[in-house]
Amino acid sequence: MWTATEVLLLWLVLQAAATDLALRKIPNALVLGGLLLALVLHGLAGPPHALLTQWLAGLLAGFFLFLPLYLLRGMAAGDVKLMAMVGAFSGPLQAVDIALLSFAAGGVLGLLLMAASGQWRRGLANLRAMLLPALLRLAGVPLQPVPLQPGHSVGGMPYGVAVALGTAGVVLAPHCRA
Repeated sequence: MWTATEVLLLWLVLQAAATDLALRKIPNALVLGGLLLALVLHGLAGPPHALLTQWLAGLLAGFFLFLPLYLLRGMAAGDVKLMAMVGAFSGPLQAVDIALLSFAAGGVLGLLLMAASGQWRRGLANLRAMLLPALLRLAGVPLQPVPLQPGHSVGGMPYGVAVALGTAGVVLAPHCRA
């Protein structure tokens, strides 16, 4: 049986995906409204400590799972805020599952967009330019971050679609097994 939380979460990520596709932006009002709605739902229907163990922990998990890609300029701030909202609804454990599935969906979508635009070489060069310095810093080599040069992007991707696909996959999976 579907819960109100699942239905509302799926509706919100569907709205985010649609506006990200149409406007290339995820509205702050949608994210803030979703955060407040999740807060109310966890407060009313959850166990006594649900606001800390589910809402806040999920919000932080979603936020910090996507923050590194934002810092590497691999996604926009709206995508990070959207994942924080999804985590606030789902809780920290499901937020990890949703993020991992969203990363997989985003990778496939990114490859499809690069293939459709014929930007394979440039896309792989950009990936190398972003990841190599980060990996070298992790290995202990003192390097400064090197931003991607203006005009080198192979195009943006509406990552809200990947988050919606990841969320739908995790939320729908238990209902498909029944």
